[in-house]
Amino acid sequence: MSDYEVEAQAESTGSDTYPLQCSALRKGGHVVIKGHPCKVVDMSTSKTGKHGHAKVHLVALDIFTGKKMEDLCPSTHNVSVPNVKREEYQVLDVTEDGYFSLMNQANEVRDDIKLPGSETQYEQLGQEIKAAYDDGKEILVTILFSMGEQCAVAWKEMNSGGN
Repeated sequence: MSDYEVEAQAESTGSDTYPLQCSALRKGGHVVIKGHPCKVVDMSTSKTGKHGHAKVHLVALDIFTGKKMEDLCPSTHNVSVPNVKREEYQVLDVTEDGYFSLMNQANEVRDDIKLPGSETQYEQLGQEIKAAYDDGKEILVTILFSMGEQCAVAWKEMNSGGN
């Protein structure tokens, strides 16, 4: 019983992942494969064989790089599911070295998030954001956070009359 209490306590402190039975995963959901937070794009289940367990074949894309990842796990086993959070920020500045200066709705400023570059699937998005900022547009970016990583995944022009 003490093992369960420790695990439950660790989860409640805001851990990066939580366990879920493999068979409970769904397309469009998230899963950790090889230490990377991924979005499930396809899954198929094989019948139980002579080794006893039905197996689930997962195909997923890394949510930051877009890299295709695959895994095979028994349907009754637990997998790790990443906690994924999205937040909108107003762009205050884009520095020469490619970092944002961002402000959230609570007027807290962050300067630690980089403009998406070639290491992510959002390289073109980064170019669009920089161009819009350089044109003097007031813009909001959506930042995705998971497992200690973050990346801008979308942007839009602020409504006229906004801050």
